[in-house]
Amino acid sequence: VLGAVISGIPVVNRAYAGGALDWLTPFNLFCGAGLVVAYALLGCTWLIMKTEGHLQDNMHSRVRPLLFTLLAVLAVISIWTPLTHGDIADRWFTRPNLFWFLPVPVLVVVVSVWMLRAVQRRAHHAPFLLTLALVFLGYTGLGISIWPNIIPPSVSIWEASSPPQSQGFMLVGALFIIPVILVYTFWSYYVFRGKVTPEQGYH
Repeated sequence: VLGAVISGIPVVNRAYAGGALDWLTPFNLFCGAGLVVAYALLGCTWLIMKTEGHLQDNMHSRVRPLLFTLLAVLAVISIWTPLTHGDIADRWFTRPNLFWFLPVPVLVVVVSVWMLRAVQRRAHHAPFLLTLALVFLGYTGLGISIWPNIIPPSVSIWEASSPPQSQGFMLVGALFIIPVILVYTFWSYYVFRGKVTPEQGYH
């Protein structure tokens, strides 16, 4: 899906105009493989944060190869994308978008070095938080690449938005639902706080 979003979704008369297998391209499959690596790194660093002993040591040893694999995937996608998508290349390398996009790869390098140092000193929480930062930077780069289109290559966020009356109705609902979601999420993290041990489990 991520690769298909970057490649663009054909829309004619406000309806999908592509085929059932349009997503099945080498670029899209490669992006999908990259997401698998990213989620593997997230799971690995989550286990570092939530476990101890042999399992934690095992996960610490897996962070470095997963991180380098993810960086290699990001590098390939960063080269592949502008070579095959001229509109994205224009957004990346023309001003003022260049100034918005340039900090992203710089921050990716900074966060990656920070993560390697955190793993080296056997940190518990930092690797997971830094992996979240990498994922956030990846989606930030995606947003800059397709802006202002929410359905690339031609449907902008304003064209795809619902009427103001519908947005107002959803806003009222969101004012009630979002606090419930935040409280539930906070409570879940509170209940499952701390380390998981064979003797005690969660505490």
